[in-house]
Amino acid sequence: MLGSGRLVGMSLTRLLVALVLALAARIAPAAPPDSLSKLDKQHPRLFLHRPDIAALRHGVKNDPLMKQWHEKLLADATRMLNEKPVVHRLIGPRLLDQSRLALRRISTLSAMYLIDQDRRFADRAVREMLTAAGFEDWNPSHFLDVAEMTNALGIGYDWLYDYLSPQDRKTIRDAIVRLGLKPGLAAFEKRTSWTRATHNWSNVCNGGLTVGSLAIADEEPQIAANLFAKCAAAIRPSMKAYAPDGGFPEGPGYWSYATRYNAFYLGALESALGTDLDLKQCPGFAQTGFFRINCVSPTGKTFNYADAGEGAGGAPEMLYLGKIFNEPAFVAHGLETVRNRPGIFDLIWYSQLPPALRPGKSDRPLPLDAVYKGVNVAFFRSARNDPKALWVGIKGGDNRANHSHLDLGSFVLDALGHRWAVDLGGDDYNLPAYFGKNRWTYYRLRTESHNTITLDSENQDPRADAPIIDFFSDPDRQRSQVVIDLSNAYRAKATKVMRGLAFNPRFVTVQDEITATEPVDIAWNFLTPAQIKLDENARVARLTQATETVNLVIQGPENAKFEVISADPPPPQRQQPNIHNLRLRLSEKTKQTQIIVVIQLDEPRPLMLRVRNLSDWPKNHP
Repeated sequence: MLGSGRLVGMSLTRLLVALVLALAARIAPAAPPDSLSKLDKQHPRLFLHRPDIAALRHGVKNDPLMKQWHEKLLADATRMLNEKPVVHRLIGPRLLDQSRLALRRISTLSAMYLIDQDRRFADRAVREMLTAAGFEDWNPSHFLDVAEMTNALGIGYDWLYDYLSPQDRKTIRDAIVRLGLKPGLAAFEKRTSWTRATHNWSNVCNGGLTVGSLAIADEEPQIAANLFAKCAAAIRPSMKAYAPDGGFPEGPGYWSYATRYNAFYLGALESALGTDLDLKQCPGFAQTGFFRINCVSPTGKTFNYADAGEGAGGAPEMLYLGKIFNEPAFVAHGLETVRNRPGIFDLIWYSQLPPALRPGKSDRPLPLDAVYKGVNVAFFRSARNDPKALWVGIKGGDNRANHSHLDLGSFVLDALGHRWAVDLGGDDYNLPAYFGKNRWTYYRLRTESHNTITLDSENQDPRADAPIIDFFSDPDRQRSQVVIDLSNAYRAKATKVMRGLAFNPRFVTVQDEITATEPVDIAWNFLTPAQIKLDENARVARLTQATETVNLVIQGPENAKFEVISADPPPPQRQQPNIHNLRLRLSEKTKQTQIIVVIQLDEPRPLMLRVRNLSDWPKNHP
């Protein structure tokens, strides 16, 4: 009996071991033996080859724009010479600011050395890399930090390979393996969340690790090939975020982050291996540059939903997208975002554009309105290339999306050179449990701080989505429109909540229809930096910024009035004393109502428009 039990135990043990090994093999399959067989053995091989360096040197002498950018970057690199190297210092749980600083310095200094052959830049880049290589870790608990540092040292190692001493090569290569690639493999073995992510973490982590792998793949072939294969499989699901039409659920800020690392990833594949693994063919990716273009208003601000800031910022990835998809509109937008602050990848990707694309001009006018059904976001504008044009961005979407706020139905509005309806953006990521249990307690993430409605002052359902059920872009510019079904967001209180927005170049109508299960207190929110003056009945609000004015007029219901309240939450949450909430309230709770507000440019008197139910809005489109 004893012997029999021992044999059974041994059999069970072997079975368990076999199952574990089989599961591990399925989770982390071995790299194909030829995955890096086409690796270019010469350095540099990441984003640049030797003929590209010659082209850069020629361009900065002969192309006026490249010459201007080179002078700016040369000044940046010169300033970096006297800056102290990065330090291992966490802000909250993150080393990310130091990883990004290393990336900016190493890439700028290394490229300036390649172009100008000034050894000071190479020496300073090497000092930066050796400092980072001496860290005890690159903070794998927040893996974005590891990915960006691996990207930084991979670029520097590749671009300065011929300059580095054998000992410095070994030190930096060992750091890439020990602090970057091995933690990456460990994360895949543990199935850490980013290895299964379909949002920006996937693009950044897999992209940064792949750049590091390709930088040293001929000298560390086994670990490089193994990690390369895992990253290639893991990044593919995140490319579905752009499907089907190029929209992005994490808003314009994280669109830039994810897409920039897609550019790093694909650019490294193409230059080092001569392939894109067919990722450029992923649905929506070829169109996603238009999403970025439409997200940016005539004033240069974005529809900054999902923890984003309203500044558009630079977008070198647009020049890369313009190059690979031969799209002049992407190039033009990329050139606009550079202004007087070029980054090194602006210069590199611009230098690789064919001459026909460099002007960034197209005879094909872009549509004034756009809808992205994948993320349920719509845009309307009265004109392009007019800083005073009327522009609106409005969203349905999914409250479960990464970085989302509880903001279904919210909109932002620019006109006359100013932003009138604002999104406050995210708060401090280091607030307690900002991405955890406290997330929906913070004002900037709650429903009440967005330009949408609240019922009984409560948040929307964090699990809700809100589809766009109707969209029409009027070629005659009389009435473009969108209708969003918000019912899921308020299902605890209401059976039906709909929001419609109708756009005319002189005014915008926002119409909400609410059917509640019991009488509820309804609030309509409009956060604005403008000076606000209410008429005697509190049904017309006159908003002023500088010399421009916009009027908000309540057209219904009769028992609704405006009031002005603070948009400041309790500290330590961010304060915004220059922003106020122009809130519409009904005089009593109700089960059913229709709220209609007309936002009009400076008209001599309020417009009174024909009232129709959303179900009766004209369907003069397919």
